[in-house]
Amino acid sequence: MSPYAINVTEADFEEKIIAASAHTPVVIDFWAEWCGPCRVLKPLLERLAEEYQGKFILAKVDSDENMRLSGRFGVRGIPTVVGIVGGEEKARFSGAQPENQVRAFLDRLIPSPADALRQTALEVHQRGDTTMALKILDDALALAPDNADVRIAAAEILLRSGDAGAARAMLDALPAAQRGDERVAMLLTRIAFAEKGQTLPGADALAARVQADEHDLAARLQLADAYIAQERFEPALAQLLEVVRRDPGFNDGAARQSMVSVFNLLGGSGELVGRYRRLLASALH
Repeated sequence: MSPYAINVTEADFEEKIIAASAHTPVVIDFWAEWCGPCRVLKPLLERLAEEYQGKFILAKVDSDENMRLSGRFGVRGIPTVVGIVGGEEKARFSGAQPENQVRAFLDRLIPSPADALRQTALEVHQRGDTTMALKILDDALALAPDNADVRIAAAEILLRSGDAGAARAMLDALPAAQRGDERVAMLLTRIAFAEKGQTLPGADALAARVQADEHDLAARLQLADAYIAQERFEPALAQLLEVVRRDPGFNDGAARQSMVSVFNLLGGSGELVGRYRRLLASALH
């Protein structure tokens, strides 16, 4: 049996499919002996698994013998093929499809060379080597200059390393059609706060000003901006909330606007966002 095509049961599903998909796309083929279309599709998938030489793993699941797995994936008819990447379903199809459509399905799951380099760069960065990570991402951009995922990854690393200008330039080079990506918008907001933070006195100096004069709302706003630039969101929200409580209209309502921006940066949900949304609403009403 090919190492790229394996039989999977409920007993080894987590190991052979979920865990394995963290590194290699896994294609699950739900089939049964009595299924005519399965006898057409299954050999095709096995042949392609061998041809692709490990770019994906074919996991064959006998749906009659593993009904709970079929139920878990909402299989209503067979054959059903499900693509798993990083433990999550990315695509599926049902029925015996022609080879060109099956190849197109597989190619959507398999990372491009640029995406593979991006993943390597992220792993290198997690190990603490920012310089090498950025070099690998440069290599990825040489292969695919318009790859939004690669540019976003590079901008994120540049921003975290303190180079907000280079991070902005990385995103500015994206084609106009890709600049509407929500991830790009969030990164640009973070970059704007980082750039603003570079023009401010240090957070410690601003905190001392606030401590010396609790009514200095301008200092509180600047201190919040400095905290946001450092991605210290909770103390930033605390300062902004205090400005709202003391004078909601100060500087054209800048404190409330900054709180909304922080909520968006934090994804609009979570304990911190929920708590400060309630506190903001209470302060305003």
